[in-house]
Amino acid sequence: METLVLQLTRQLTTAFLDDVLKFILGVGRSAARSVAAPINRIANACDVAGVLKRRRLAAQVRRRARQMQRPRGGGLFGSLSELT
Repeated sequence: METLVLQLTRQLTTAFLDDVLKFILGVGRSAARSVAAPINRIANACDVAGVLKRRRLAAQVRRRARQMQRPRGGGLFGSLSELT
């Protein structure tokens, strides 16, 4: 059996590592956006036929359709939310 101190330490360590990972991913995503910004501006300026705009709209429609198909609540007790 684990002691309460060991369980608490493990939970804090896991939470801390999750936060560090999210921070690193966020910084990387921000850096990638700032590097790609000039390229995106050039691409948008050269998009005479509106192809990029149509692709963005199609991607938004697909994302919304996927969100509507996802079941709400999940996990072990997800179906209990229907009872309240």
